[in-house]
This record gives sequence, structure tokens and C-alpha cells, in this order.
Amino acid sequence: MRYRTLGGTGIEVSTHCLGTMMFQAGFNPDHDDCARIIHAALDHGINFVDTADMYGQGESEEIVGKALRGRRDDVVLATKVHFAMGEGPNRGGNSRRWILKAVEGSLRRLDTEWIDLYQVHFPDHTTDIEETLAVLGDLVRDGKVRAFGCSNFQADEIVEAHHVSERRCLGRFRTAQPPYSILARGIEASLLPACERYGMGVLVWSPLAFGFLTGKHRKGRPVDMEAGRAAIRPAFFDPAIAENAAKLDAVEQLVELATSIGCTLPQLAVAFTVAHPAVTSAIIGPRTREQLEGLLQGAPVTLDDATLDRIDEIVRPGVNLYNPAASLPPRSLTETTLRRRPLAERAAA
Repeated sequence: MRYRTLGGTGIEVSTHCLGTMMFQAGFNPDHDDCARIIHAALDHGINFVDTADMYGQGESEEIVGKALRGRRDDVVLATKVHFAMGEGPNRGGNSRRWILKAVEGSLRRLDTEWIDLYQVHFPDHTTDIEETLAVLGDLVRDGKVRAFGCSNFQADEIVEAHHVSERRCLGRFRTAQPPYSILARGIEASLLPACERYGMGVLVWSPLAFGFLTGKHRKGRPVDMEAGRAAIRPAFFDPAIAENAAKLDAVEQLVELATSIGCTLPQLAVAFTVAHPAVTSAIIGPRTREQLEGLLQGAPVTLDDATLDRIDEIVRPGVNLYNPAASLPPRSLTETTLRRRPLAERAAA
């Protein structure tokens, strides 16, 4: 296992980060089995664990907290805040009111006195970014959080947050967590350069492209639309959709490339993401011990220039063969009032 410094925090983390979204009802509901997976990851040298309060409405955090008893000091523990936790108003978002309450819930479920990396899971355009940065800075001063970052922010939102930090003398986002894979390279155009400019650590999610780079989904093979991720996001796997056909074409070429260099497709996929100079760590989210072992066998894999050049030929730099954030569209696209002038103004123009 290799280790890198997380941005300018001075914290050393493994290039493979254990994601725990699968540790909940509906994915892997066996808490003891999940704990064994966590322990195996730590035994293989992973020291970076990422979770979120909304994974199973706190269930994932509880599993992680129990599994880390006796090993907490050896782990860089990351969690997130934003999505609703329960019914009613003011039970989510990025306000001071909610973050102060949410962090206490996460600390309790994780059975820890501090969180190494507390991340804003998604932008909240109803809350001033100054409000969010200010409360996160207070949590650092209170010792409840060591560093804070953002997840699923666009490049312009990251730049704005840093400008506000500088103008208001507030703490700044030290990390970003965007989606990134061979099939979704859009962040190479502006987001990753922005993170490099501000010295941010980057931990990327979905390096296996929602399972498309596991090798299970191949051209000409039937897809079981009733099981696994296909049951959750059928449109993502339906081979009749042109976008998916392009992904399958790329997968066939990537399988051939992986075989030629002596690794599996998933190992190639993860190695690709950590080859980018802006990326600190790639989040792997195994549901089973076998999946974890297969990915960790590829931890030493380093891709040479010829291999990376071939990947560039298969999927051009900066190109998305699918939209990795399709399930989390920005408010500017979901709210029609932000895309249309009021009718009276249109009529008068």
C-alpha cells in the first residue's frame, strides 16, 4: 500500500480509501461481516475510511464505529453531512443549525471524540457558503474535527468557497470528493486543476463507474436487470441505450488492455485514477471480502506512459461517456425558475 499527504493537512493517507456505503441494509446488512471487511482492509495497509451520516440513515457510521474500537488511532476517519436525517424541516443542509447537530450524531454513532475529515456532502444553495465555512472552522477549533472538505462540488463552487475563505479569513476546504473513472473523465478539464491550484487533497468516488468497470458487464452478454446495481439504476445498464453501448465498447478495449499488462479490469480502473497528480486516494466500496481482496491485489499496480496513452485513445481526456452526477443534478438544472425569466419580463422584452 502506498501513502500520500492529504492536501496541505500533513495527514498521510493510503492511496486506497475504504468506502462504506455498502455497509447497510439493502447491500450488506451483516454488521459482523462488514466489520471483518473493515479489519481486513486495515490489515492490508488501508488507513483511510470514508462514510456518511446518510448511508443507511446512520447505520454505516454505527458499523464503522464498532469495527474501529481499539484501532481508532490508526485510522484517518472521514464522514459527511448534508442529506436529510429524518422527517421535517431543518434536518439536513449546510446551515450552522444543522451541522452543529449533525456532527454530534456522527460522533456518537462513530463512537469517537473527533472526526479527521468532515465533508459537506453536497452544495446547499439556500445557505451562504460563508455560513458553512464559519461553522466548520468552529468545529476545528473545538477539536471535534481535524480538517474539512467538500464533496460533489463543481469547480466554480470550489473557487467561490476559496475566495470567501480568503475575504472573510475563514478556514477553507482542504479536500474535494468528486466522481472520477476512466469512463467519466470530465473533472480533468477544470475541477482537478482547481484542486491542484488550491493545494487540496482529492479522494475520488466510483472509480469502477458504478460497476461498469468490474468486468461483469460485457458487450453481447445479457444483463440481469433485477439484481445488483442494474436493479437500482436500470437506465445505466440497458444495452439498448446508445450511451451504454459506448461504455460497453470502451470496456471491451479496456479488458484487452488490462490483460496485456497482467492485471484485472478493476485493478486497471483504480490504478488509472490514482495516476493523476491531483488525486490523493481512490475510494473503493466493496460489498464482500472477495471484492476487497481482488481490489487490494492491485494496490501495487503502476501504469506506465504507454498504458495511459492507450487509455487516452479509448476515452479521451476530459470526456464523460456518462454523467456520473446524474442522480445529483445542480439546482440550476432542477429548478425551472432559475432558467427562465418571469413571464412578465419575457413579454416586455
